[in-house]
Amino acid sequence: MTVIVRELRPGDPVDAAGFARIRHQALPFMLFTPESVAYGLEHSPPGSHSRLLLAEEDGEPIGTAQTGLVHDSPEPGQGSLNIYVHPERTGRGAGSLLARAAEERLTALGATRLHTWVLDTPGDRAFAEKRGYRAVRSAHFLHLDLANGTLPPLQSPPDGVELRTAADFADDPRPLFRLDAETALDEPDDIEREFTDYDAWLTETWHHPLLSRELTSVVLVDGRPAAFSAARTDGATRYGTVMTGTRREFRGRGLAKLAKNHSLHRARAAGFTDAFTGNDAGNESMLAINTWFGYKICATEVKHVRDLG
Repeated sequence: MTVIVRELRPGDPVDAAGFARIRHQALPFMLFTPESVAYGLEHSPPGSHSRLLLAEEDGEPIGTAQTGLVHDSPEPGQGSLNIYVHPERTGRGAGSLLARAAEERLTALGATRLHTWVLDTPGDRAFAEKRGYRAVRSAHFLHLDLANGTLPPLQSPPDGVELRTAADFADDPRPLFRLDAETALDEPDDIEREFTDYDAWLTETWHHPLLSRELTSVVLVDGRPAAFSAARTDGATRYGTVMTGTRREFRGRGLAKLAKNHSLHRARAAGFTDAFTGNDAGNESMLAINTWFGYKICATEVKHVRDLG
């Protein structure tokens, strides 16, 4: 059995389907489709030098890697690589080959620090530590059974508050960009980022094939966007919230709960059976909101960093 590593071929639907299939097997709590894989590769920012890698065993894809530079960080030299192998094909050397290829590529691009996420298992953490990475923070994946679970009842918005969807902003999504950019500043992260490029947001967020504008809820206070819950779906049964936030001046009024509950109820009515979300382990306020909805932690991942001498 021979394992090799190669770049995913842009525009190749077989490669995109293989990548999505492996990611679904290794990370069933994240949403991937062949269309989203192909879109991300085609529309990645030039400064990110993004590439997708496939590990193949006798021509069959068994492992994946995402590699690139953090293009929106004011600190140069920040590289990222995320490696996942089909859970039934581990122990064949695919992970090591992918890591080596990704590290060599990022080093050649001038990266001085590498960032990677690994699942919080003894084997995955040992894999990272043996390659010189150190753990810096963790995050949880959460799951909610929409088909059989009980959601908090819908409540009418208070006076001056209105519920909308992202679809209502189709003619001019810029107010949602400003809301997303402001709330993203408070997202826990060990990489400083700049969120100022509207055109990049349109490409990476607004036009992303998994985004559901109809299920993305927006809360208006006196006509101004104040909170939102952004939703993605796989177009079948799986739904995920990828960002929920409230402008600082409107916090403490339950607007994030209002937005997310609105989205969850409509997702269930639309036939989605499984809801997923992510939560930084240190973001206790958002974890409390997700617990209130009935989400349960289904897996944890750990961010690791390696400085290149």
